[in-house]
Amino acid sequence: MPHSPYSCVLWDVDGTIIDASVGILRRLNVALTHFGRPAPTREELVHWIGPPMFQSFQDQAGMTPEESREAVTFYRTLGKADGYTTDVATYPGVTDLIHELAAAGIPQATASSKPEHQVDALVDHFGLRPSFQTTVGATPDEATLASKTDIVAEALRRLRELGADTSRPVLIGDRHHDVEGGKANGVPVIFVGWGFSDAHEGDDAEFRVTSVAELRALLID
Repeated sequence: MPHSPYSCVLWDVDGTIIDASVGILRRLNVALTHFGRPAPTREELVHWIGPPMFQSFQDQAGMTPEESREAVTFYRTLGKADGYTTDVATYPGVTDLIHELAAAGIPQATASSKPEHQVDALVDHFGLRPSFQTTVGATPDEATLASKTDIVAEALRRLRELGADTSRPVLIGDRHHDVEGGKANGVPVIFVGWGFSDAHEGDDAEFRVTSVAELRALLID
C-alpha cells in the first residue's frame, strides 16, 4: 500500500483541479459590461481567479461593497444558467492523482473559495465524489464563509467530524490566498504552477511544483 507523509489532503479547486477560465472570462465580460465596467483581458484573469468574487469586484473593478454584492448576484445568475460545468476542464493528471490518493486510503477534502454548491456540481461532473470525504466551499453570499483561512479551518473540522486524522494535513493550491489560509491554520502548502498565479505568489509555500509528477512525489512514497 502506498504511503503518504500527510494524514489528509486539502485541495483548492479553481486553478488547481479545474481550469474554468473560459467560462469565467465569458461571464465576467457579460457582468462587467452590464455594470458599465471594462471587461478584463485573459491576461488580467490572474487577478480574478482565486479570491472571492465579492472582493474581486471591489479590488479589480472599483465597485463599492453594495455594488459588488449586486454584481456577484448577477454573475452567479449567469453561472447558474450555465449549469456551473460549462466550459470547464480538469488539468491533465490531477484527477488521476486524486483517485490514487483515495485508493491509498488518504482522506481528502476540497477547500475552495468557490461557492460550495458549485464545488459540488464540479466534483460530481468529473466523477470525483467517491474520492473526497467532504467538499468545502464558500457560502453563496461569500460572507458567512468566504476567506481561505476560514474555509481551510472548516475543511479540517469536517474531516475530523468524519473521523479522519488531521494531525498532518497539507493544502494544495495556486494562489497566495491558499498560502495565507494554510499558514493561518498551521497547514503546509504545496503551490502548483499550472494555475493563475503571479510569479512570486508561492514564494512562502513549503513546496512549489510545476507538474503533477512532482506533486505526486511529494504526496505518495
